[in-house]
Order: sequence, then C-alpha cells, then structure tokens
Amino acid sequence: MACFHFKTERLLLRPLQPGDAPAIAAQIGDYDVAKNLSTVPHPYVLYDAEDFIARMEEKRASGSDFVFAILRANDSALIGCIGLHLKEGFFEFGYWLGKAHWGHGYASEAARKLAGFAFGELKAEKLVAGWFHDNPASGHVLEKLGAVPNGVETRDCLARGHAVQCNMMVLARENFGRKRTPA
Repeated sequence: MACFHFKTERLLLRPLQPGDAPAIAAQIGDYDVAKNLSTVPHPYVLYDAEDFIARMEEKRASGSDFVFAILRANDSALIGCIGLHLKEGFFEFGYWLGKAHWGHGYASEAARKLAGFAFGELKAEKLVAGWFHDNPASGHVLEKLGAVPNGVETRDCLARGHAVQCNMMVLARENFGRKRTPA
C-alpha cells in the first residue's frame, strides 16, 4: 500500500514512525485526552505507544488502517493522530490532539484532509465516527465536515474503566463539506 503524506495550511499528516512514540505517550498519557478514546488505557506509557505504532504499520500494509501523525507545519511538532480503521466493510474515523492543542481548529483541518483522502483515494462511500457524550467539541468537528447523527451506543472506555454513551455520526460522500445546520 502506498505511503501517503498530506499538507494543509498549518499541518502535515504523515504515517506514524517509531520515533513518534515519546510524543504520543506524553500527550495521550494525559487522562483528559485518554478519557475521550475507547481503546486507550490510562496510564499510557512509552511501551503502549511503541506497540500502537507497530500494530498500525502492520495494518497499513494490509490496507485496513491508515493512521497519521498530525504535525504542525511551522515546527514539525507532533500534536496528535488521526486515522481510518476498516470495520465491517466501512471506515471508522478517529482523531485526538494533545490537550495543549485543543481549540485551535487543528482537528477540523486534519479531519477535512483525511476525509478527502478516504473519499478520493480509498473510494469510501461513507465514514462513521463517534464522540463521547461529554466531549461535544469532537462532535462539532464532525458536523463541520457534513456528518449527521446516526444513533447512540454504549462503548467501553479503557481509560475510564467503564462504558460511556457514544453519539454516532455518519459522513456520506455526497455530504462531505456540507456543514449541517441545526434544526
């Protein structure tokens, strides 16, 4: 599978590299970040990041997962990750940013680029994503892309140690880029 790199106005998205492990562990090791993700334990240590990078490299080679480091273009600092994970014939979309990088529009910028990749290069017809009930900022990122609500489910959260209400959304190819207006 080809190795994709992307550039936006302020960001670079590139495949994960072994040297990313310390920055990933430091940022996702913050409970406020980890609690918004289903499969991230807390505490999260260097070994967890190294294992994650190795697993994502294997899955990228098989064409089932495409996870990218999010870097600021001006200084190449790793500020988060974003990815697509093949599940039951469609891609689930996920992302996180280190807490210091929240509220700057980075997630929306990276998400637009990755959704464009999914619909263009991967020929996806739809993407699904979920956000925990107490993390509405993540839902706003999806709304800006044109995603619409698609029910609520309960998902386990390793960091919290219990199940959490997860608002599911779907982004259809034809709605990509059409910001949803509230009813």
